[in-house]
Amino acid sequence: MTRVRYCVPARSFIVVLMGTAALAACATPQPRYAAKHPVAGPTPGQLPNGAGGRYKVGSPYEVGGVWYAPKEEPNYDQEGRATWYGQSHHLKTTANGEVFDRYALSGAHTTLPLPSIVEVTNLDNNRTVQVRINDRGPFKGDALIDVSQEAARQLGFEQQGHARVRVRYVGPAPLGAPDAGLRYSAYTPGLTPSEQLPPGPTPYSGIQTGPVETPVASQPLAPLAPATSAPLPAATAGGLVYRVQAGAFSDPANAQRVVTQLGSAVIAKVEPFQRADGVTLYRVMVDGTADEGEAWALRDRVAAYGFSEARVVRPGA
Repeated sequence: MTRVRYCVPARSFIVVLMGTAALAACATPQPRYAAKHPVAGPTPGQLPNGAGGRYKVGSPYEVGGVWYAPKEEPNYDQEGRATWYGQSHHLKTTANGEVFDRYALSGAHTTLPLPSIVEVTNLDNNRTVQVRINDRGPFKGDALIDVSQEAARQLGFEQQGHARVRVRYVGPAPLGAPDAGLRYSAYTPGLTPSEQLPPGPTPYSGIQTGPVETPVASQPLAPLAPATSAPLPAATAGGLVYRVQAGAFSDPANAQRVVTQLGSAVIAKVEPFQRADGVTLYRVMVDGTADEGEAWALRDRVAAYGFSEARVVRPGA
């Protein structure tokens, strides 16, 4: 991406951010760094529903004397430095009108369309996650992408604060919910697990990539597995084990299809999970190990079967 530097008085940039009329006239996005007010509406223990999100590419804009030119880049594949952001922006409005949730897998990019799905790989440990780009940034230093705190945790650089990464564009993200196509931290009370699977180059057979409530006509519904179909991971001498969540669904039949799809490759079962708002979801959980490194290897095995949104769940979650 070519950056054109142009000197603009700081006071002019502040004025641009003060009114929607000025925003429209200058075609300047409202990045999270300027979002001072939390969004009204969310109640404790519940997630924002993503209302207000919209698709946008945007016109060229300037931040700190640097001009950025948003555009469609279907072949985007770059390496650079990733940083993360969390509590200071939690529940604030993003550049396309969604709500930032530090526990969701989301991120900010200076030029990609909003919202987009990108694949982020930590080049130091080869961990990979897909995140939803729904904000503009980062605008400090040489960082290529800003990811949420949860994404940084799963990529393994939450403690150090930055990492060398590869960012690859996957496709446009669906509108209507901040978690569409993504997964949430199952161990965080009140969070809504993913209801959709992300777009990918090779959708796995038997599971639709659209909303999970849509029936799959080509495959009959399998009965929900009994709660005793697979034992819970046993405690070990070192404590509870890490497990892998292959997916989470509002329809138990869709969860059971995932268990069937995994077959005998792993020991998987369906576990009901009740959100803080009383809605029951069905998680597909894979028995794991007391070693976190082995758990990530197991996650990669599950992902290799087409479940790219599989995630490691901490002990006790």
